[in-house]
Amino acid sequence: MKVAVLGAYGSAGVAVAEGLLDAETNEEFELVLFDDGDPGGGLCILRGCMPSKEVLSAAAHRHQARADERLEGTPEIDLDEVVETKDDHVLGFAEHRRDAVAEMAERDDVEFVRETAHVVDDTTVEAGGERYDADRIVVATGSSVNVPDIDGIDDVEFMTSDDVLDARSFGDTGVVMGFGTTGMEMVPYLAECGVDLTVIEHDDAPLDYADDEFGRELLELYRDEFDVEVLTNVYEESLEPAGDGVRLHLDDGSAVEADDLYVFTGRVPTVDGLGLENAGIEPSDDWVDDTLRARQNPRIYAAGDANGREPILHVAKEEGYHVAENIVAEAEGRTPRRYGFVKHRVTFTGAGVYPFARVGITEEEARERGIEHVTATRLAEDDGVFKTKDVPHGLAKLVVGADGRVLGYQGLHYHADAMAKTMQVVVELGLDVRELPDRAYHPTTPEILDAVIRETAEKIN
Repeated sequence: MKVAVLGAYGSAGVAVAEGLLDAETNEEFELVLFDDGDPGGGLCILRGCMPSKEVLSAAAHRHQARADERLEGTPEIDLDEVVETKDDHVLGFAEHRRDAVAEMAERDDVEFVRETAHVVDDTTVEAGGERYDADRIVVATGSSVNVPDIDGIDDVEFMTSDDVLDARSFGDTGVVMGFGTTGMEMVPYLAECGVDLTVIEHDDAPLDYADDEFGRELLELYRDEFDVEVLTNVYEESLEPAGDGVRLHLDDGSAVEADDLYVFTGRVPTVDGLGLENAGIEPSDDWVDDTLRARQNPRIYAAGDANGREPILHVAKEEGYHVAENIVAEAEGRTPRRYGFVKHRVTFTGAGVYPFARVGITEEEARERGIEHVTATRLAEDDGVFKTKDVPHGLAKLVVGADGRVLGYQGLHYHADAMAKTMQVVVELGLDVRELPDRAYHPTTPEILDAVIRETAEKIN
């Protein structure tokens, strides 16, 4: 079977190729890998989670030094050093990814084409003036920065997250459009770099994938700890130049002027221009089914950000391997199986000092589904360990079914990102909260988990 992979440098594309090449099957596969990336390495490595964590770490160190009353003096962020260190690390990561693809391309059953690929039909891909036959086509082209269609956007200069990652200077003031995942991560970095920020939030609070109390906590944290002005329940109407800066008009009749405009309005699947319409496919919000095949043409698979389902690196890798398994299944005459996973997400809010983590379902989702449940919420300030580490903000919440099974965890507090792995295991295995160990251990920050586990177990009993 011949398989074409569009977007071979990305996490999903590499996983598809590795999964097919490592498959224990008697079927033979020929792979054609396409990627025109320069230098190449995939979205996460070059423009996503890895470089963003590099810059956030600088913000985290400054914030903790600045906020700790036991210390004197506030360090300044050296943007030249931040960018140079980030570039050095990222280029090394990208080189490792390119080497992995190059190693696969040395095989007789793999061809790597460093050209832009275009779907001619569901059995043919064109690139660099050549045509390649394919029994299955996998779209793993990632996502691109979304620029909203707002009046005046073409008349002003703005910075996206891609630009911020490379910036060696910022204006004194800034206005932020987009307070989703990208905005919540980038805003504290800019604040620690000395930018006086005004953020536009469409709802009462951010974090629309969490229960309400987490959004309220985050809003208070950003206002108090990072001195960010967040305007809630307002929408952007138009933009215009204002001197050397920009003026943003809002639907409540007010306007915000700033030196810089930051557009953090998310990302969209990179599928335009691929020629998917030639295979009868019109990508939409739900263009891929649970087997990760295109609903309008099952010969086409899509993995990672390109399918628009769950734009998270680790999900992209899982989807890539799942696509490979399903292609093997088809080659062996078996039915492809659906891809299912326990919803999980970590957003490095609060400069990563106060990350938000979510595993499984929220209390609101349990209520909407009619699931009988109990919950427990614990404030970080109620645990002495968070005070001693001078990170007293945040909270954790556990959702448990009436049968004792742990359904979901949410945390907005120090080390919530690391604790999420433990809770992912608990939720995915369907463990009974009454059977979880209740014993002292080190490190002590997970005591916040002990508290919500004990309380929900008592409620079930």
